[in-house]
Amino acid sequence: MAEALIDVRRFIEGSEEEQMDADDAVKVLEGVAHVVGALSEEHRQELIALVGEVAAVETDPARRAFIEGFPEGFGLVDGASGQCG
Repeated sequence: MAEALIDVRRFIEGSEEEQMDADDAVKVLEGVAHVVGALSEEHRQELIALVGEVAAVETDPARRAFIEGFPEGFGLVDGASGQCG
């Protein structure tokens, strides 16, 4: 599931306007962010750990960097402190 969320966000953010309507992209990202935001603290920590595992085995440096930024990008952690927020 973590990989699917990462791939959805990466696809949407990397899509050109010709590939995906900007309003639709925002709606999808907001929907995913809402679901992720509603996770319990336990599930939030599990998702962060899973994302870390996915990043650890990723061999593409650009994709790894994107994955490592996923928790902050979806508000799972506070970007300034690296803590959940």
